[in-house]
Amino acid sequence: MTLNSEKKHRLSVYLEPDLKRRLADFANRREQSTSLIAEAAIASFLSPDADDRKEAAIVKRLDRIDSQCQRLERDLGITNETLALFIRFWLNSTVPLPEESQVAARRKGEERYGYFLRALGRRISKGENLGAEISNAGFRDEHR
Repeated sequence: MTLNSEKKHRLSVYLEPDLKRRLADFANRREQSTSLIAEAAIASFLSPDADDRKEAAIVKRLDRIDSQCQRLERDLGITNETLALFIRFWLNSTVPLPEESQVAARRKGEERYGYFLRALGRRISKGENLGAEISNAGFRDEHR
């Protein structure tokens, strides 16, 4: 009996138990043999295009991360400027209270702070954000 060059050759490999289980689970879900799945995986791994695909996927992910970082940096800048502007405005426009009024003012401040936290919680739960509000306000002002 001669070997046909078109026949597949047997290969024995050792796999970690977890990897073997994952391979079997994957093959069962695909209703394919583990041998076919392993062969496809090895072919993909050895393909010259595999490295290019991996690199393209990594570059795509890095580009997305870079865009997210740029948005975060922009949003943080807006937040810092907003806070600085508010503090400057508050310090320039708030008159110091006489000693006898400070206890009542603190109480009122705590009450108002509670209102603020509840309003902030509502905005966050609705997905509203200052960046979008600023963008929308700028758009409305340009088209008046």
